[in-house]
Amino acid sequence: MKYLSFLLLFIFLSFNSIAQNDDWSSYGKDPGGGHFSKATEITPGNVKDLERIWVHRSGDYHAGLNWTEDVIPNSSQQTSFQATPILVNETLYYCTPYNRVFALNPETGEEKWVFDPKINIKEKALLHCRGVGSWIDNNKTENDECYHRIISGTIDAELFALDGKTGELCSDFGNNGKIDLRDGLGTHNPAYYYSVSPPAIIGNLIIVGGGVADNVSTSVPGGVVRAYDVVTGDLVWYWDPIPPNQEPIIDEDGNQLYQRGTTNVWSIISTDPELNLIYLPTGNTAADNYGGHRNGSDYYSSSVVALNASTGKVVWHFQTVHHDIWDYDVPSQPTFYDVEKDGKIIKALAQTTKMGFVFLLNRETGEPIFPVEERDVPQGAVEGDYVTKTQPFPTKPKPLTPTYLDPDDVFGFTPWDRGYCKKAAQDLRNEGLYTPPSLEGSVHYPSAIGGANWGGPAIDSSRNILIANTMNLSSTIVMVPRSDCDKALKELARDSVQSRFSALQQNEGTPYCTIRAYGFMSPLGVPCTKPPWGNLTAIDLNTGDHLWQIPLGTSKDLAPFPFWWIKGAPNVGGPTVTASGLTFIAATSDYYLRAFNTETGDELAKFRLPTGGHATPMTFKTENGKQIVVIAAGGHWAVGSPASDHLIAFALP
Repeated sequence: MKYLSFLLLFIFLSFNSIAQNDDWSSYGKDPGGGHFSKATEITPGNVKDLERIWVHRSGDYHAGLNWTEDVIPNSSQQTSFQATPILVNETLYYCTPYNRVFALNPETGEEKWVFDPKINIKEKALLHCRGVGSWIDNNKTENDECYHRIISGTIDAELFALDGKTGELCSDFGNNGKIDLRDGLGTHNPAYYYSVSPPAIIGNLIIVGGGVADNVSTSVPGGVVRAYDVVTGDLVWYWDPIPPNQEPIIDEDGNQLYQRGTTNVWSIISTDPELNLIYLPTGNTAADNYGGHRNGSDYYSSSVVALNASTGKVVWHFQTVHHDIWDYDVPSQPTFYDVEKDGKIIKALAQTTKMGFVFLLNRETGEPIFPVEERDVPQGAVEGDYVTKTQPFPTKPKPLTPTYLDPDDVFGFTPWDRGYCKKAAQDLRNEGLYTPPSLEGSVHYPSAIGGANWGGPAIDSSRNILIANTMNLSSTIVMVPRSDCDKALKELARDSVQSRFSALQQNEGTPYCTIRAYGFMSPLGVPCTKPPWGNLTAIDLNTGDHLWQIPLGTSKDLAPFPFWWIKGAPNVGGPTVTASGLTFIAATSDYYLRAFNTETGDELAKFRLPTGGHATPMTFKTENGKQIVVIAAGGHWAVGSPASDHLIAFALP
């Protein structure tokens, strides 16, 4: 009995030690994402008692223009505060829309230091930062300079290594602490290439992709992925996403040049140190909505690509969309989980997509866990382009969103605006998912902002439940012959309804420009799709079945009173889950952080925020055992919530 008591005490102390040191060291909590915390102090029974314990404000925000006014050239949109902080060595680190990096006391929100990369704010149309990376040098002691390094990218396409204790630049890294990611990309407009997603770390390597403005020209910078030594900043390898059978371009000195307009990796990268693999969610080859010039260069577009971490060579890739001309790039972090099948444990990953599909893949081989079928899709692209006969459809899980806008089932607040939506849905090409872009205009459903987007899924690994938030919105695409583009821009500027929700994309280097409405709206600014406009869904990863799906958020803060009653709101951000069975998510156009029961979908509590919390929350236990939940609330231009700079922490009394 004495030995049993000792064993139980040992297990308790070990578990308690793990829980108290459950650092959130990567954007997604772990290198393979998941947003899963072992902290259990906050439970379904007491979550309603959470109180705000501190707020940190950086001052880094501005109103700017919102997305409905982006037809105005050279204008700056409002900031969006998208960061998920990380917690390492009892310090909270996060980046602001101006790319400053703050280190905070996690229990009080008190500043320890701030680093300012001094980006040129006035020249940037979009300003945001989703997170930073972290690396500890085991060859040093805690008191050594740059024992702990914070790695951060900027909208100016620079990469910095900072001392985690002081915020000072690590002078041995690159050029006195920084690397210019524009090197090798050729001459280009600085606004066309940027780094806003957190760098991934594996071993002693930093892995970075880059965001590319892939809707302006075919000659934008390429989407090269690079690996740098975390200590020296030396380039170790690079992956240029050109097809295997395509010869690289070599300069006169024998060096390979990064090719322009290739698929890019703008979202969050995953790493698996045990398998020595890196997982890339790729975007689509420029330009977004026309691919007649690509000649197979989109071989790796809209895919999950697994690279060998030592060499950068492709191990496998799985394409979620063939010849993507819908801007259905893979938007979120490939998220790890394990599942038993035929008596064997499979190392797997879940990939959410803008189409509302979830692809479940073996992360060692890329093979689907459940069958994926090639199904016929609508045909008939514009002259000079083509569409593939089929596209991949997972048999499980079923789609998270609808894929066809029935003209008889559109929405509006009045018969007048509902009638507008019905006529438009009848007049445009509207054949369901993968309706090709067209001269007469095509309904794009789900829209290019989702379905799912960069917030990604959370996976409760103790229950093998995946939680994902999605949008139920459509958009429209009109292809305009190059000779008519100036005329189309003038007409767009004069049309008050169109100009509120649409933009003209030049797509230089192709025969067409594009009028693209990111939201298919009525003249009253109401989505033509029927509510809910946002959902939260739980999937049993063992069976592939939906456990539940509920509307997420309400139309409060989006629509005027008395139209606050609509359930299911547009949302940008992601969920976090805990071992106690809680799902935390803000994301919605109404200003709340919500807590749900992971197993049932019941809403247990909600907490008012000063504006929309369009980020992914994180949670941790302090060294004193207190569990804290942190969310960035800074608005987002895409859903109309105003800009701000609130980083807010909640805890039990």
